[in-house]
Amino acid sequence: MTQDPPFDLSVVIVNYNVVNFLEQCLNSVFAASQRLQIEVFVVDNNSVDGSVEFIRKKFPTVKLIANAENVGFSKANNQAIIQSKGRYVLLLNPDTVVEQDTFDKCIAYMDSHPQTGGLGVRMLDGKGRFLPESKRGLPTPAVSFYKIFGFSKLFPKSKKFGKYHLGFLDEHQIHEVDVLSGAFMFMRAETISKVGLLDEAFFMYGEDIDLSYRIQQGGYTNVYFPETKIIHYKGESTKKGSLNYVFVFYNAMVIFAKKHFSARHAHIFSMAIHTAIYLRATASIAKRLFLRLFWPSLDAIISFVFLHFLGKQWEAKQIQFPDWAYNWLIPSYILTWLFCAWLFGLYDKGTRSAQIWKSTFFGTVSILVAYALFPKEWQFSRLFILLGAAGFLVAFYLTRSLYELLTKGRLNLGKLPKKRFGIIANSIEFKRISELLSATYPEIDLLLPIDAEKAAQNNQIDEIIRVHQLNELIFSAQDVGASNIIQMMADTSNQDLEYKIAQPNTSYLIGSSSIDQAGTYYNLHFDALQLPANKRLKRIFDFLTAFLLLLFSPLMLWIYKHKNRYLSNLLNILIGRYSFVGVGSAQHPDKKGKAFLLRPRFNNDQAFDIQAFIYTKSYSLLFDFKSVWKQVNDLDNQAH
Repeated sequence: MTQDPPFDLSVVIVNYNVVNFLEQCLNSVFAASQRLQIEVFVVDNNSVDGSVEFIRKKFPTVKLIANAENVGFSKANNQAIIQSKGRYVLLLNPDTVVEQDTFDKCIAYMDSHPQTGGLGVRMLDGKGRFLPESKRGLPTPAVSFYKIFGFSKLFPKSKKFGKYHLGFLDEHQIHEVDVLSGAFMFMRAETISKVGLLDEAFFMYGEDIDLSYRIQQGGYTNVYFPETKIIHYKGESTKKGSLNYVFVFYNAMVIFAKKHFSARHAHIFSMAIHTAIYLRATASIAKRLFLRLFWPSLDAIISFVFLHFLGKQWEAKQIQFPDWAYNWLIPSYILTWLFCAWLFGLYDKGTRSAQIWKSTFFGTVSILVAYALFPKEWQFSRLFILLGAAGFLVAFYLTRSLYELLTKGRLNLGKLPKKRFGIIANSIEFKRISELLSATYPEIDLLLPIDAEKAAQNNQIDEIIRVHQLNELIFSAQDVGASNIIQMMADTSNQDLEYKIAQPNTSYLIGSSSIDQAGTYYNLHFDALQLPANKRLKRIFDFLTAFLLLLFSPLMLWIYKHKNRYLSNLLNILIGRYSFVGVGSAQHPDKKGKAFLLRPRFNNDQAFDIQAFIYTKSYSLLFDFKSVWKQVNDLDNQAH
């Protein structure tokens, strides 16, 4: 007699550096399993964000598999599936939120439809919009061709061109489909036993297509089941223009074709895919170059025209202006201002335009310092440099203003917009969330408390949003169930709203449509060191300071006990292996694993935790300079 499995469901989550989303996901999983016997596996692929330690502490009942390397999505899932003991197995992404009755509904449907081997649900992104990959067709050569070359996007409802996402099928009706999404893949354990585990030839992408196809080949059906919904923040969405995504995703399709199609079809398909890869890669490179170089090129052109015109005015008034200045000095001035603008992050997405003042000031001072060292015949006018800096500033603001007026119909110039928040929470949670918002978002116009029950009655949430002109809704997960959150997001998805979810006793609010977008969540422990501009400034500070200290080492070596270590430390900083200042310990691991010599020092009376918090949240070059200045005698320390 066969013994029944001890669990109704085994949930398998593969995690990689998304600890905050993982916490939210696990909270929703346990809330959805109140009437079930479940086991939950988290397979961590060598995250460096503290995920493993967090799971052990916060979710001790989770069966944790901590890999020492990133073994890929397929192998990580298989590690847990092999150990699982549930009647059903769910492969679930960590960037998801499930409704309270999701598991009950899925099990009830599967129990009453024994031929269904795999099941997928209706997925919404972080703005409440339907995700078309909730239901997909088999990527045959023809279907893949229409997808790769954009026909499926142009004609999503077509039965011929729209087969990849089955856009001609009603998203609110149950349908038999070919492919389930790996973000939520609900399967019978007996089906997996029959058709096999995920194919580990697929490192990432394509493994869900392959397993879905094998489920059908095993005599089962795959079903799209929209009677329950989940949020999927869809982390890969912002990477689809990257070269890595193009190569990995389309090569996964080649692996699938070679495995399941005839040799002739697989060969033709492989040729078409590789052609598409090179076309997409070329287009991706061209697009990235254009977007990256557009604003610097425009600033350079306008500045050159302005300085050229200014030079002609100098000549017209018979003021000394050498001809070679047009070919050498003017371009060098412009390159200096552009370099400083890049250094201060002015061309990084999301950087505030106010940085133009800092960067232009720094660039102008650098030019004037160099100017003082020029030969006399080169020193024709400091006023010319100052007017050029003013022209650079004016050109910047004029071009950005025109762009914003044409594209957005309003003038904002990179400032954070004023926001009106609606917070659906009890009074205690409202106060906590309000304080978190006030500490992380400086431009708050309104913080409106909303009663959860009243908002859900008679679709009153729409009226509340309209009357109070809200920009963002924040749900307290303690007071509003996942089902109500997801339903309210779906009901109001036609409005221009952002949504966030506040988990109990956390210092962040999760939201947005992608886990990789800037502004995805408000985090009290925001790490300013992760901003590209600060990374560049820190690296340049390290390099220049190490270079100067090495230059003057004959004068300084006498103050150090470990002279060889001092020189070795400076050389390691010079080549980028070490940094002068950092935060890292057993409690505060350095995320990038780079060694450092000194911990930040602002006030010697402050505890290390406080100083580390200030350093990472409000980093500036001044912090590093002060720390090195105060601890210069410790530069022969063993690196941390």
